[in-house]
Amino acid sequence: MAFGRSSRTKPYVEPVTLKILVAGGFGVGKTTLVGAVSEIRPLRTEEVLTEAGRPVDDLHGVESKTTTTVAMDFGRITLREDLVLYLFGTPGQDRFWFLWDELAQGALGAIVLADTRRLEDSFAAIDYFERRGIPFTVAVNCFEGAQRFPAESVRGALDLDPEVELVMCDARDRESVKNVLVAVVEHALVLADRTHAAVTS
Repeated sequence: MAFGRSSRTKPYVEPVTLKILVAGGFGVGKTTLVGAVSEIRPLRTEEVLTEAGRPVDDLHGVESKTTTTVAMDFGRITLREDLVLYLFGTPGQDRFWFLWDELAQGALGAIVLADTRRLEDSFAAIDYFERRGIPFTVAVNCFEGAQRFPAESVRGALDLDPEVELVMCDARDRESVKNVLVAVVEHALVLADRTHAAVTS
């Protein structure tokens, strides 16, 4: 004891690290989401959009977009002292989808970021994770000026299974994004426990 205070320090806890993918259509806000919540300077692989890419890059609804992710975005966030998430943002255009298999290896779960102005752009990511059995949560990015729809209407339009959680978020807001990440982790852990119980029973 020194001056009446315990000299013992809290034991170090080795954090569990989990990998989360952030997917969705072109221009939906994946890079913004990763940047909003990352506690490190996010790694970005963005390139300027060119005239040559106009025939294959659909800018409808995102006419002001000038760059695009060509490999991935990477960020990190500590949710608790014993839980660290590594975030990998996937490229949105279909010509870069060959990278998804590499990025998906070892992922606990995923966020499918959706834009109600271009909901059809979400189907490829939803189908990808469903086919591979990767748990995911759909996060509707509430863009400024975009029309808002009830969650159940969006769920019906995306034809989501009942167990898939759908949340509203602002990809620019750190706390909003943290809530989405917590939802993804909790959903994935529930499914993992359910699978484990089924295997061991």
